[in-house]
Amino acid sequence: MPPVVSRLAPTPSGYLHLGNAVNFVLTWLLTRQAGGRLHLRIDDLDRARLRPAYLDNIFRVIDWLGLDYDQGPRGPDDFLRHYSQLLHLPEYNAVLRRLALLSTTKQPNLVMASTRSRTNSTDAPVPLETPGAAWRAHVPPGTTVAFTDGWQGETSLSLGSLMPDFVIRKKDGVAAYQVASVVDDLCLGTTLIVRGLDLQPSTAAQLWLAGQLSETAPFNATRVHFYHHALLTDATGQKLSKSQQLPLDAGVLSQVQGKQVVFQAVARLLNLPAEAAESLQTLQGHLCR
Repeated sequence: MPPVVSRLAPTPSGYLHLGNAVNFVLTWLLTRQAGGRLHLRIDDLDRARLRPAYLDNIFRVIDWLGLDYDQGPRGPDDFLRHYSQLLHLPEYNAVLRRLALLSTTKQPNLVMASTRSRTNSTDAPVPLETPGAAWRAHVPPGTTVAFTDGWQGETSLSLGSLMPDFVIRKKDGVAAYQVASVVDDLCLGTTLIVRGLDLQPSTAAQLWLAGQLSETAPFNATRVHFYHHALLTDATGQKLSKSQQLPLDAGVLSQVQGKQVVFQAVARLLNLPAEAAESLQTLQGHLCR
């Protein structure tokens, strides 16, 4: 088996909330349990929503939780200078060009350009070189993606129904999340990914997209193991929205109970006893039993 390599992959588009912190701890626990290597990868392609305070908050939350990582930026300045996704635009663009070429040769309509928006639902095809057009990957009807989920078991998703045409290049010409995430994970050598259950369709989209090209094909469900955890819920079992999880101007760091609330949520998701939530170390100890 390849060595376990995972990543924390926050986006600096808001203050990190309880769900982000829980995902961080789950990822850290699984990676450390396997004796693996953990990267900090910050997804900053959404420049319109990026704020210095949000970027700084990522490092503060990691420190607050007591987590360590083996590779990645040590602070905001180090990130912007050496780790920003903007530094990887050539790699993303190379994959986009290959997908576009494939669409004009062996797989017609694999990639289509669209000018539709929230206010304009018209979706007549336009040339790929059309200014202001987004590129969308067209998933053939009936396409299903199957993989083994470490927590959810054997999983099969109807990608053709869930995400029939997802964006791979935004209207500003920059690679979209699904492409950038695959390229970044290949670059890091990622073999373990922990996500919320609501991101299972994105996992399926990335696996399908990566399979279209030989250079991205190593991002597959044999080499990469996925763990999708249940979403946080309230006392009635309803999913917590972001607005319920945090004061929007502070995030998880403002929790009255401190990081204990994070550890308690992790213990519940892992079906560990209540005493396991005493600290990060007790969580780790109970998980290893």
